[in-house]
Amino acid sequence: MSDDKPTTDEQSVLDAAYALTAAFGAHDTVTYFSMFADNATLVFHNVERVLTSRAEYGAEWATWEGDGFRVLSCRSRHGRAQVIGDVAVYTHRVTTELQDGDGVATSFERETIVFNRSAGGPWLVIHEHLSIDSFTTS
Repeated sequence: MSDDKPTTDEQSVLDAAYALTAAFGAHDTVTYFSMFADNATLVFHNVERVLTSRAEYGAEWATWEGDGFRVLSCRSRHGRAQVIGDVAVYTHRVTTELQDGDGVATSFERETIVFNRSAGGPWLVIHEHLSIDSFTTS
């Protein structure tokens, strides 16, 4: 996306990314997980293995919830969408307030989300990569 008004496809990716972030920030797991393709892969800085499906991510999430995990809020900034046919790459920075068994913490992260759109269907997440944002402290 340039400094100009986003194209229709770029805007639809931005809308999908905003909806994904909103569902995550509200801890709305039904909506959140519905936005992932079944075969989505996920790379998180806090998980030592690559998660290779939506089901595997859901199982990991359930383990976190069993330890007291809950998303309290998530704020996205500097979002950018690049559309290449039926694939789109969305990058942004996120500030997330989380609760776990140790209390409440705020994380600052950078994220890349790859979306795919099937013929006439919605943009679904096919890959997500989350890393610590060592350049941001607030």
